[in-house]
Amino acid sequence: MRIDPPALQGLDSRRLRAMVRGIEKESLRVTPDGLLADTPHPLALGAALTHPHITTDYSEAQLELITGVHAEPEACLRELQDIHQFTCQALDAQARELLWPASMPARLPEEDHIPIGRYGRSNVGQAKSVYRLGLGWRYGRRMQTISGIHYNWSMPGVDSAQYFAQIRNFRRHAFLLLVLFGASPALARDFVAGRAHGLQELSESTLYLPHATSLRMGPLGYQSEAQARLAVSYNGLDGYAASLQEALTRPYPAYEAIGLQGPDGSWRQLATSLLQIENEFYGTIRPKRGIFPGERPLHALRERGVEYVEVRLMDLDPFEPVGISAQTMRFLDIFLLYCLQADSPPDTPQEIARIARNQQLVAGRGREPGLMLEGADGPVPLADWANALLVALEPVARRLDEALAPPAPWAGAAAPGSGDLPSGNGRSGEQFSEQPHKSALAAARQALAEPERLPSARVLACMAADHGNDFMAFGLAQARQVRAAIAALPADTTLRTRFQALSAQSLREQALIEAADTLPFEEYRRQYTAPERLGLGRQAIAAGITAA
Repeated sequence: MRIDPPALQGLDSRRLRAMVRGIEKESLRVTPDGLLADTPHPLALGAALTHPHITTDYSEAQLELITGVHAEPEACLRELQDIHQFTCQALDAQARELLWPASMPARLPEEDHIPIGRYGRSNVGQAKSVYRLGLGWRYGRRMQTISGIHYNWSMPGVDSAQYFAQIRNFRRHAFLLLVLFGASPALARDFVAGRAHGLQELSESTLYLPHATSLRMGPLGYQSEAQARLAVSYNGLDGYAASLQEALTRPYPAYEAIGLQGPDGSWRQLATSLLQIENEFYGTIRPKRGIFPGERPLHALRERGVEYVEVRLMDLDPFEPVGISAQTMRFLDIFLLYCLQADSPPDTPQEIARIARNQQLVAGRGREPGLMLEGADGPVPLADWANALLVALEPVARRLDEALAPPAPWAGAAAPGSGDLPSGNGRSGEQFSEQPHKSALAAARQALAEPERLPSARVLACMAADHGNDFMAFGLAQARQVRAAIAALPADTTLRTRFQALSAQSLREQALIEAADTLPFEEYRRQYTAPERLGLGRQAIAAGITAA
């Protein structure tokens, strides 16, 4: 199979140096025995509603750690490490809790006992909780405890049409990322209790698929049969926005049956449409735009265009203390830049369906020798497609190294700032290379040639060698390694003082929001979900109604 390399036009060094990325990393809090924590969000971490770097995702026990925007992978990784250091200190003080290092969750309680996120008594705080209640009613709470890495990426001079072209190419070739970085081939048996699953038994407590890469991205993971009917096209902002508006405004019978409130008046969901809010739309990648206070995300996209893309298919790497490495980030940069620069024909309903089928194949069978994917012209061996892509990525990696990584006197030694935290598998940290992007590409090529190097294979091998094929034992051992690695970092009084100040400020900001509320919650909900707020024009923004 042949894939043409991109033209790489207009990629001067100044523009490439302005390429930026940020990370949102989800992790469950667990007890020292590996059970889902039932404690509140630690007070030392501030208010989940307003803290800029430490919040929660679906569950009260599911932390989300958020970096700022960085021009270098090492700087982004260093900030993520700093956030981990402060967070782990707070968790150690709260019953010596641990961060679960895997995407598939730890041992969970009964469905109704999985705690949803709580954000205080303000309208926006209540809306965030009601939205999560709705997710539980629609998809089940277990599914919502799955965790991952979101990689936010942008480069100056890219308009909305170009970002959508990038997204189309990303979706076409995203199977490669599932193969290279998928790390969830197994899960605890109780995760699928009462569900048809098609998994095989690995041990009494653990189920798996022998060639799976990412069960998180397969049918048992973050998927929605209802949303699969959307077949959203990424051929342009107008069509994408129209598809989302339809899903956000048209009532969906199954969700109408759930109702907005239960018989006792308790809230069940924010709306009865297919999507309650924009964030409910699942996908491997999303077009994004920063929003103003009180603005709906879809309105922001329509009014000011795409600002960055959010990559959402990355599993947590359980062998990395913070869930991702600088080398992986560099590969993502290469891949995203390729997707931006390569020719990107419009998608079709047939291709959208084919992409979905390929994702399911690779999630469940991506390491299977001889696996065939669906190409535009018929079946294609996964190995041929993947290797053709790696060849096409070579000029992108070379151009990035030319622009970003000039020779340095420390070549061959640990890169400044990159060796602070050893990998969770006991190996030394990444070594600096004069050609770090070429090195990232070479590592990917080697892993494809030797599949035992892939994270999903390494998880199964480690479980078999050291943990009796028990997923929980593996996860708990890796969680303890993460705690030890973070605890071994040098104490940083300045860092601790800065994060303590951020936590205190977030609590004050939440109190101010709560004090300023004047609307009854139902009126707030009605205004926030009003269809007119999704369109163009400043009239779409209702003052004081902020995103859930």
